[in-house]
Amino acid sequence: MARRTMPVVATLMAGATLLLTSCGSGGDDASPDKIEGAGGGSEKSKTSAPAKPGEPDLSLPSDLKVEFGSSKSSDPRQAAAQENAENYIRALNHGITAQDPKDPAYQFYSLGNATRYAQEQIKSWVDDKWTATGTDTYYRPKTDKVGTAGVLVTMCRDQSKFYGKNVESKKIRYTKPSLDDYQEFRLLMKEPKGSQKIWKVLQIEVEGRVKECRR
Repeated sequence: MARRTMPVVATLMAGATLLLTSCGSGGDDASPDKIEGAGGGSEKSKTSAPAKPGEPDLSLPSDLKVEFGSSKSSDPRQAAAQENAENYIRALNHGITAQDPKDPAYQFYSLGNATRYAQEQIKSWVDDKWTATGTDTYYRPKTDKVGTAGVLVTMCRDQSKFYGKNVESKKIRYTKPSLDDYQEFRLLMKEPKGSQKIWKVLQIEVEGRVKECRR
């Protein structure tokens, strides 16, 4: 499973204000970034926190962990945006392990381009008969205010211990550590308005082979 580098986020900040005022639009047609990984057991982890009332199930198989750094913004608004940026990533992993491109979890936490990205990402895993196992790690989070109704959440990713597992043969495809393991995620979050009660990811872009993310 080859990793695919997503486009650099050169246009994300420039178009943020427009995107935040037209959140129903589709966004960029970005190809799925196949994370080297896999996992697979069907048993759900008993350590997963139960979903809050009204929120989707984000539990994962016991052989897959999604880890985030403990650093949070001191601004309550930006901290809330960061929390649901992380939930969106958890939901993406949930959809991969559930083998469901229409999984309700990622749809709950996303709009527009981010919804389509998650669906295409999960579908690529399902079509290739892969699921995920190992540890998917995110760290060095940063939040920035965008206009009057948005927050840009940026974080590094280390997928050196995140592997693909064939759902039929159960074989895990291990990869050698390299610069390909390090990515930078940028998630444009939309502030809750009206009936929308939580921050949602409006657009996601991922840059691959980021030397600055090496630990």
